Amino acid sequence: MIVMQEELNQFERSEAWELVPRPQNQSVIGTRWVFRNKIDENGIIIRNKARLVAQGFNQEEGIDYEETFAPVARFEAIRMLLAFAYFKDFVLYQMDVKSAFLNGFINEEVYVEQPPSFQSFNFPNHVFRLKKALYGLKQAPRVWYERLSKFLLKKGFKMGKIDTTLFIKTKDNDMFLVQIYVDDIIFRATNVSLCEEFSKCMHSEFKMSMMGELNFFLGLQIKQLKEGTFINQAKYIRDLLKRFNMEEAKTMKTPMSSSIKLDMDEKCKPVNSTMYRGMIGSLLYLTASRPDIMYSVCLCARFQSCPKESHLSAAKQILRYLKGTMDIGRGLQKARGPL
Repeated sequence: MIVMQEELNQFERSEAWELVPRPQNQSVIGTRWVFRNKIDENGIIIRNKARLVAQGFNQEEGIDYEETFAPVARFEAIRMLLAFAYFKDFVLYQMDVKSAFLNGFINEEVYVEQPPSFQSFNFPNHVFRLKKALYGLKQAPRVWYERLSKFLLKKGFKMGKIDTTLFIKTKDNDMFLVQIYVDDIIFRATNVSLCEEFSKCMHSEFKMSMMGELNFFLGLQIKQLKEGTFINQAKYIRDLLKRFNMEEAKTMKTPMSSSIKLDMDEKCKPVNSTMYRGMIGSLLYLTASRPDIMYSVCLCARFQSCPKESHLSAAKQILRYLKGTMDIGRGLQKARGPL
């Protein structure tokens, strides 16, 4: 109940909505509460979170929203930024914007129901007219990106021509980099004073909930050391094993036997295709730090349209291999001599 009230207090502080009589000829979007735990790279719960979201699936295009596209940093861009940071000998930091979507102004006229269990005693039939974006709205990511990008451009940053989620600022001989992934921001400068200046200006404009050295981002566990930068997804693997009930499975030494030959296998019994596709999609995400399973995963991915028991068995062997090799990852290290 406390975290729910904190969420609503954030709405009031940001003036995200106003209570008005229910409109006659306008659709009203429902709302619901979503609860989750904020977890660090070790799987330890940092804090509990309650978020009020709009049921955006009820929105009608052309009435409740127009444009929805918002650029998102590619996984390859994050890896390149890590490599560049290590090459330049500086540590990357991260910050998190609290209730980021509430900072985006919406142009459409959108009404939402009052939050469940928090209806007004005096006006129980009234609804909220939104002034700012709410999580769950189809246009929410776009308006947040517009708000943040305009703010950074106003502060002297230049948007990347190829990657529009990368912002660069140069001052004398110093360089400042900012990479955006929705409400998560990675940044670093060759001069520490620029980082302090950036932190102050962000705090003055937005409410920040986290700031520190980059160590956990999009499922990647990142260790920035003098000897090199190490990327690992051990926590993601543990979650994957739990999701597919493989926590007690025996480990394997290889992701796939060298003698295996997967084909359509028409005679074998079919398996749940939704579950199989989810397994393959999860494994493909893992290849960001585990190139050793790339061939095996891609081979299993060929049979997602009609998977059979033999294909599922091959995919499960990859999971058994991962269980015994959780600490393997990718390392970034400078060359010590001529190639």
